[in-house]
Amino acid sequence: MSNLLASLKEHSVVVADTGDFASIRKYQPRDATTNPSLLLKAATMPEYAELVASVVRDARAPSRSAAQALSFAMDRLAVAFGLEILKIVPGRVSTEVDARLSFDTQASVAKAEQLIGMYAEAGIARERILIKLAATWEGIEAARKLKASSIRCNLTLLFSFAQAVACAEAGVQLISPFVGRILDWHKKATGVAGFAPAEDPGVISVTRIYNYYKKFGHATEVMGASFRNKEEILELAGCDLLTISPALLEELQAAPGKLPRKLAPETAKATDLARLKLDEKSFRWLHNEDAMASEKLGEGIRAFAADCVKLEQFLAAKLAG
Repeated sequence: MSNLLASLKEHSVVVADTGDFASIRKYQPRDATTNPSLLLKAATMPEYAELVASVVRDARAPSRSAAQALSFAMDRLAVAFGLEILKIVPGRVSTEVDARLSFDTQASVAKAEQLIGMYAEAGIARERILIKLAATWEGIEAARKLKASSIRCNLTLLFSFAQAVACAEAGVQLISPFVGRILDWHKKATGVAGFAPAEDPGVISVTRIYNYYKKFGHATEVMGASFRNKEEILELAGCDLLTISPALLEELQAAPGKLPRKLAPETAKATDLARLKLDEKSFRWLHNEDAMASEKLGEGIRAFAADCVKLEQFLAAKLAG
């Protein structure tokens, strides 16, 4: 008997939103994504103690200062988890640039090149890596520059239509609109306990972006992310990719049934969406006009940055020990 996860894979590429290798093996996604929060959680799990210890040993080179060793360990840990994930998935892994660089284009480019270099040293082609950057104007510009070096990017913390349009115009490989966090904001702002799946603000946002991209021939891939319930996922069946947590993957796998496709290029082409052209000023204004997007982008960057600090503290203690 078919289950909803198997049926979903007929319409969308399923991606595992986790740093846990066992979960990735269990649900057999094509790709996997990580972020500072997921890496922090995974790095403190006993089953990955040896991987962390190996990273710490590599970082303790006599030629490195304490600050250099810590910086190296942070990058090496992200890549080490990525390398293990790539042994399991047939496709790509997303590895995130430090969120504290979200407003620095050149530093983001330099960090991305360092991460790609570490993967290259391990024999991994850059086609299998997506560099994750926050979808600030600076992050989008970094992705534009990296594309010129054939480095593909995943623009994350994406909440506004302006962010999505700017990413498409920059030729970004992939975007990750955060469905559940959009829902969270609207529930809090309206005092409504919940929305019907088709009326979920996060679902509506991703549907609009998908339709816009397909109508105007943008090659940028749309990957719905940050889901709060399986109903959000089902409403987006047909989206290019969907990155899903292990808990929701389990729900989908346990639920029998056949899933109809909800998003399709043919339907998108029939919409009445108008084409936008954005420069930096118009991007900043349109994004600023979206209170939800402005708040959630800032909040997301702060949260990822805080987890980067916690991960640094964790690794610094290991290096000192």
